[in-house]
Amino acid sequence: MSHTPGPPAGIRRAQKQKTRQALLDAALSLLEHQSLSSLGLREVTRAVGVAPAAFYRHFKDTADLGVALVEETLDGLHGMIVTILAETADTEQGDAERIDRTIDLIARHVREYPAHVRFIIRERHGGVRPVREAIGAQLRRFAEEVAAVFARDPGSRGWTPEDLLMLAGIYVDHMVMTVSGFLEADEQEEPAAARARQRVASLARRQLRLIGLGRRHWLD
Repeated sequence: MSHTPGPPAGIRRAQKQKTRQALLDAALSLLEHQSLSSLGLREVTRAVGVAPAAFYRHFKDTADLGVALVEETLDGLHGMIVTILAETADTEQGDAERIDRTIDLIARHVREYPAHVRFIIRERHGGVRPVREAIGAQLRRFAEEVAAVFARDPGSRGWTPEDLLMLAGIYVDHMVMTVSGFLEADEQEEPAAARARQRVASLARRQLRLIGLGRRHWLD
């Protein structure tokens, strides 16, 4: 008795990953018009063109899918910002470079991934608890990573770990606020959107400069 062998394991994994990504992309598109709490898995599978049973090969439920979207959105962003902080010097000139590169990165991320950003902003205080908790956990980890970078700065000598984490939390909260500002600006029509982006960037830079000044005099 003979049988036809299935595709190699590598191809099966690639196909599975392709279906998983298609489910994430379809859900993100549907979430442009509704909250995660109202999203049904049948809507998602119908948009992808797979049977509802296929959904469970990738996610436990729509909340699990939402957590995956949180990771997809935030993992790369805070990694890039931490890299910027680590690559720039702890000096007044270095602070200016940190600020400029960070604001530019945030603005570009919002332009390139507006649906992801809208999802995070809406669901941060939304009705799906696992997703809220996932966003909170990501932002706390982000703050811890920023605090670790700040701890290596010469200007942080004498700071307690608690105060460094407090400072990092201020930076992270400010970044979330700046993301929201750019998102609102981008939703306007040009040329009003361009002017709004400039206002958001200018205000964000001034606020970060103020935080930096406070940091330099915290131990006075």
